[in-house]
Parts: sequence; structure tokens; C-alpha cells
Amino acid sequence: MKPEKIKKIGLHELYKKDPIKADQLLWGRIGKSNRRGFIRKSALAAMSIALGTKMVFADHFPLGMIPAGLAQSDEDFNLPGKSSQLIILNDKPINAETPADLLDDPLTPNELFFVRNNGLPPRDIDPEKWILRFEGESVRKKRTYSLKELKSRFKQYTYNLTLECGGNGRKEFNPPAKGNQWSTGAVGCAAWTGVRLKDVLQDVGIKNNAVYVGYYGADTHISGKADKVVISRGVPIAKAMEEESLIAWSMNGKDLPLLNGYPLRLVFGGYPASCSGKWLNKIVVRNRVHDGAKMLGQSYRIPCKPVAPGTKVEDQDMCIIEEMPTKSLITFPKTGATIKLGQQLPIKGKAWTGTEQITSVSYSIDFGMTWFPCELEEAKNRYAWQSFGAKVQFPEEGYYEVWAKATDSNGKDQPMLLPGWNPRGYLNNACHRIAIKVQKR
Repeated sequence: MKPEKIKKIGLHELYKKDPIKADQLLWGRIGKSNRRGFIRKSALAAMSIALGTKMVFADHFPLGMIPAGLAQSDEDFNLPGKSSQLIILNDKPINAETPADLLDDPLTPNELFFVRNNGLPPRDIDPEKWILRFEGESVRKKRTYSLKELKSRFKQYTYNLTLECGGNGRKEFNPPAKGNQWSTGAVGCAAWTGVRLKDVLQDVGIKNNAVYVGYYGADTHISGKADKVVISRGVPIAKAMEEESLIAWSMNGKDLPLLNGYPLRLVFGGYPASCSGKWLNKIVVRNRVHDGAKMLGQSYRIPCKPVAPGTKVEDQDMCIIEEMPTKSLITFPKTGATIKLGQQLPIKGKAWTGTEQITSVSYSIDFGMTWFPCELEEAKNRYAWQSFGAKVQFPEEGYYEVWAKATDSNGKDQPMLLPGWNPRGYLNNACHRIAIKVQKR
């Protein structure tokens, strides 16, 4: 495609309306890769027109990626109890993500915390009458607790825990995966207060054959059918018994927001957020893997073995997602920032993992050819995200992308490009990147 043709189309506007079509338009016609898999020099003029400036280190830019400077939307929406700056992906059920630059706080403010609902929140909630039941094959005796009893009978704990939707980053998969097209903002870290699930389970009494813990909530199906369960997922018993696994009623020192599970929810750091059931009113202790709604079929599962993009995978060949992958996010500056040549750019961000902790974060300005270390803060506790920062210097004017890559205590780091394709678009932990333009003084 000729540079002037791209200019006339207006890729920025097209990305807002139809990002998949924009991807196809840009990458389907601007040229083939050379033997190294990078874009041809004949395409650089088209890139420069679309970006409005020269792309520095363009000969390292991988074929098939879209410059971060082209893939943004500035639309604002409104949600009850939430900031108007959240980006709504779906309104029934409500799903909304947080722009990356609004995740810079040490703890994500309640009004900025992402929303991932599968059904409709309950109405007319009376916390004084809220009851949590314990049942299942592996409980010694059925028990019920009022919210007041949970607060008074058991020791209370507060942990900083990161929750991330398993589908965060889904919009980057190609072929496209069905579901809410999350970008980077289906994640947040809050200070959750409640009681340890293991303390309550020990009070209930569980049998030696306990394998899994499942939950049920008071949300209702969007169809309006009262007898249809919206979602009922869970975790292995070992995860349920971890110190940081909570039955929580408070978020950042305040009652849970309605859209995040008020008045009671589970919080399991390090696992997909779908395991942390909201509007919690029943817990079942199972003698087998829980088989509730969205535990079977292809929900929250990935192929047990790698598959080629677009492959149809049978249900029996899909495995349950448990530990979330290592990931990082640049939260400052906002993508698209412009600075003067010779000026240092301070960058900040967050990194998290489903294992013990993040041990290092690095950044690159030449599309992953060279990496430089960032300063990294210690985690408040396991499953809390960690802040990182660095000061970046650019060698000449033009277009750059700053990429971030985190490494965890098991030596696992982020892939530079999209990881293994899967039918539902889960677990995208590719390096986050922001667009920067450097101008002459």
C-alpha cells in the first residue's frame, strides 16, 4: 500500500472503530518480511506516514505487530460507582478495563479497579442478613456463617493481592478469540481485608479426601432465569489453604464496590480472577475437581499441548488454567508521549506473577534487541504487584517504543511477542509497550 493511501484512510480513527480491520489493512498490504522476519524497508515510508514521524530501529520491528502508537482509543464511558475513565467492553454483563496509565498507584483505587462480571449483580443487598454456607462431599458437617459472625469469630487479615482476568490481552490474538476484547487493563492490585479461607475451612471441618473448593454467588444469569447458575469455579484444596487466600469484605479499607462483589467475595492472588468468586454465598468442598459453571468445556482452559493458530481443539485436550504467568505493565508515561531530544524519560510500571515474586524488570527501546535494568521494589507480600522504574535516554529523534519485560523467581520471563495461541485468548503475557516520539530541541 502506498504511504499516501494510508494517510487518507486515517488509521488512528480506524483503530478506534475496527482494530482487526486496521491490523489487516496495515499488515496485509504494506509488504512481505525478509528472511529475518522483519518488515521490509519499502514499508518504512508507510509506517512513518501513519505514525507522523520516523520509526527509529524500524529494521528490528517484528512483522505482524502493530505500532503501539496506532492502537489506542480515547473514548470515555460511565459506570455506577466507577470512574468515567474506565473503558466499557460490555454492558450486559458489565465488563470494563482500566487504561494502563491509570494503574500507576501503589494500590488500585476502588473506582479504577477493573470489572469482570458474568451475570447481573444481586439487588437489595442487606449485609446484616448475608449468609455464607459450606457444603460438599468433603465437609464433615454443613455449616452457615453470617457476615457478622465471620468478622467477629475469626482473625482478620489484610493482604495486597493482584487480580487479573485470564483473558487480559485477548485483543492481540490472531485469529481473533471470542470474548471481551481486553487490552491491558483487566488487572489491579488492592489491599483486601477479610478472614483466611483455611481458618474457616478448619472450623467447618474437612475430610482427608478434599480435592477442590468451589464457590457460588448471588449474581443472576443475564437471561433472567433464576435457576441458571452464572459461574461456579474454584481452586485446588492446596490453593484454598494458602495464607493469602481470603474471604474478603473490604477493599482498600472500604466496603467492596457492588461491581466487585459486595458484600463478600473470595480473593485468590496468582490465579485467574474468575476463581475469586463475587457476591459469595456458598462454598463447596469437593472430593474431585469442581464441575460448576465455566469449569468444563473450554472455559478458562488452554490446550494441554501447543497448537497452531486457528486450530480446533477438543474439550478433552484442554487443561484448566491455574497459575497466572509473569507480566508487567508500563503505567507512566501514557503511550504517545512526546519529548525533546536529549531529555531523559522517566518510566514507571507494575510487575506481577503467579509464583513467589518478580526478581527483575528490564526495558528496551530497540524492539527487544538490547535490554537495560529497571529499579524494582520489593513485594508487600506474595501475589502483590511490584513497582519498577527507570530513566530512558534516546539517541536520535523519531518514533520509539519502550518495551518492558519481567522475570520471576523461577526464572520465567515474558515473551517479546504474543505467546502460544489458544481458542479463548487466555494468558497473553507478551511484553507491554508504549509509543514515544522524540523531537529536536
